Amino acid sequence: MEKNSGAEATPATPQKRSLKKGAGLLLSISAISTICFLLTVLWVNWSKPRLQPEPLSPQLKAVIDRIPGKSDALIYIGLKDIRESRLWKEIIPDSLKTAPLFQPKGQLDAILKATHINPSLDIDTLLISFKRHGYKEQNFLGIASGDFRNKLSDSILQKYSTASESIGGHECYTIDNSLWACSLGPRRIALTNNKTMLKEFLVPSGSFFKRDSLSTALIDKAVYKSHLWFALPSAAWTSGALQSLTSTNQGVKSMGNLNRIQNLALSVKFGDGIEGQSEWVYKSNQAAYFASTFLWGAVKLSGLTGTKTTEQTKALLDRIQIQQNLNSVIIHTNLPIELFLAAKQKK
Repeated sequence: MEKNSGAEATPATPQKRSLKKGAGLLLSISAISTICFLLTVLWVNWSKPRLQPEPLSPQLKAVIDRIPGKSDALIYIGLKDIRESRLWKEIIPDSLKTAPLFQPKGQLDAILKATHINPSLDIDTLLISFKRHGYKEQNFLGIASGDFRNKLSDSILQKYSTASESIGGHECYTIDNSLWACSLGPRRIALTNNKTMLKEFLVPSGSFFKRDSLSTALIDKAVYKSHLWFALPSAAWTSGALQSLTSTNQGVKSMGNLNRIQNLALSVKFGDGIEGQSEWVYKSNQAAYFASTFLWGAVKLSGLTGTKTTEQTKALLDRIQIQQNLNSVIIHTNLPIELFLAAKQKK
């Protein structure tokens, strides 16, 4: 019997595939990319927690409920509450405190001068509803309350009016050819450039909150209700407002895809500083995600050390939080009064 001439061949051990090179590396990259993609999709379509919005006061809710038709823009200013804030008392210069809230013309300007009414000091609350009529015409209805009604009596309105008419139990006066005024009680007055809007407000038909569901949803997105908020259901109003706010920053204007925003809500609370939140509503979750990513990047890059941004501006940028929540981009900031005091001392 012959012996084997050589050692029996040892079975080859299969070589393990390395995840650091070759096909293994490609497999690792593919797996990680897939996981990142799935996590991004989950994040984009995940509803994040929201700040609980403050409720409307019963008085303001009753006024809004009478607004006729559907609104392109709703703006509310609680001047009395703002004037009582620490920020107003310690930071706002006296020149701004007494500056006119708006610049009236014609007979309204004559009335304010004759009665020594300063809207910035005498108005407590102001609610304005805007409604587009045709391509260019913009109608408005404003409801103001405050101590000015003691100065603005019916006899004064009658003196400066060209005609009067009783509507819904209220005497309404024609001031110039494009302005109507109506006393709603001892502390409230309505002003409008459209007589039909005034009639439909004084003799309401149905509920605004049921008739204008989009405005109602945006009012709810306005977190702070006491000091300043506005809801812009109209895409044209939204685009115009944001173009004005970002007119000096072309980078933010393009990165935020401002021309794609459908609706907007903003609210600000004045107290021991400023706390504010704005919500930009897009058509889709994906559009909101990309807009939030670009905005976040722009804010972070502007705040980097070595950029031309001033230290004061960097401190403000550090307090801006940007988050995508479904089809919305939510921007929140909380600026303590110490920031404003420090800036005031440097001047």
